[in-house]
Amino acid sequence: MVSILIIEDDVAFSAMLKTFFEKRDYKVDNAYSAEEGFKKLSAGKFDILLTDVRLPDRDGLEILLEVKKNYPGIQVIVMTNYAEINMAVKAMKNGAFDYVSKPFQPETILQTINNALSQTATQETSAPVAVEAKPKKENSVLTSEFVKGVSDAARKLNDYIELVAPTNMSVLIIGESGTGKEQVAKSIHDKSKRRGAPFIAVDCGAIPKEIASSEFFGHIKGSFTGAIQDKTGHFEAANGGTLFLDEIGNLGYDLQVQLLRALQERKIKPVGSNNEIKVDIRVVTATNEDLNQAVKEGNFREDLFHRLNEFSIEVPALRERREDLLLFAEHFLDEANVELEKEVVGFSDEAIEAFQNYNWPGNLRELKNMVKRAVLLTQDSIIPLKVLPHEIAHTQRSEETYGLFRNKNEESLILDALEKANGNKSKAARILSIDRKTLYNKLKQYNIKL
Repeated sequence: MVSILIIEDDVAFSAMLKTFFEKRDYKVDNAYSAEEGFKKLSAGKFDILLTDVRLPDRDGLEILLEVKKNYPGIQVIVMTNYAEINMAVKAMKNGAFDYVSKPFQPETILQTINNALSQTATQETSAPVAVEAKPKKENSVLTSEFVKGVSDAARKLNDYIELVAPTNMSVLIIGESGTGKEQVAKSIHDKSKRRGAPFIAVDCGAIPKEIASSEFFGHIKGSFTGAIQDKTGHFEAANGGTLFLDEIGNLGYDLQVQLLRALQERKIKPVGSNNEIKVDIRVVTATNEDLNQAVKEGNFREDLFHRLNEFSIEVPALRERREDLLLFAEHFLDEANVELEKEVVGFSDEAIEAFQNYNWPGNLRELKNMVKRAVLLTQDSIIPLKVLPHEIAHTQRSEETYGLFRNKNEESLILDALEKANGNKSKAARILSIDRKTLYNKLKQYNIKL
């Protein structure tokens, strides 16, 4: 029987988790402080440690480090809230298996626990006889481009990816430029039954009209001037796997007709050839344009649009998922350290505040470029405010959403946030960039009752 230790000073929440897990045949023990938790760890055997990062007697990171040192077989999952996301990121770097963001429904943590147990089993069955050096950081950074966020928008995105990935449905990914649409497409491929086959990404806006047919379907030697050898097109190269067409709205009308025919018949004919080639591909497309409007204006074929849009996923802009901002910043920091051979460990408080004040019109692409530039310029271990671009370093906090304590209309801001969150206090607190306790105090102050 799987044994779980919960270290959580919220007695009611801890009891609720205990009841939930016990009903699912887990063995559960509770502790309400770090000291009590370590006593129970020394007295019993546990498979999973579920711990809050804020406890009355010790810091959650201290608990994590001691557990990983003295009880390496235990998988640690930390519980955090929005205000502590930076700590959660540090916990992951220090060996936590994963983290869950409060408030959460107990059902959401079951998969995390199962994944942790599966990893433990894998490590035990494949453990080497000799102690090996820890894998280089490059591996963990460069092989995991898709970062799961903790915001409501990120959870919805991840749920949609998990839902559609195992199918063969065509997926249309919608989102602003720089939001990471290709990473979403790659994640769909990696979670699909085609993950062992090729993933071919094509930027439709970068292909000249004159050679587009050759690029997509290939050509044979001598079929036109300059065709000095046979060429394999993107469709054939992706055979068995996934073809990702980025900025699909940039395709010319003639090529749209050819693309539709290839998708309907699952056959292609290279330029200059009389032989058809059967292809088995899944098509995932992406756009930052309004294809519905393009269809109405006659610039995009309606039949092709419906063929590509069997399932659509909207990737949120970075400004709509600010809870995820530091997660991405830390990820891009790791990537930049590897690429630039530096060892910058984090961001100053002033830099973090500047990140949170800025609106990020260029989304993740802008954030990634900014972090890489800052790592290059930084001479110390912490990125200071002074190395950030002027437009980021000197952005003032938005009064509309984030200026709660400096705004005379803060009662109106709170009511507006509650309306946007449909009365969900936790979500309203995230919109206002405050913790739940502060929001509750404000509700009491203004006598706001829901």
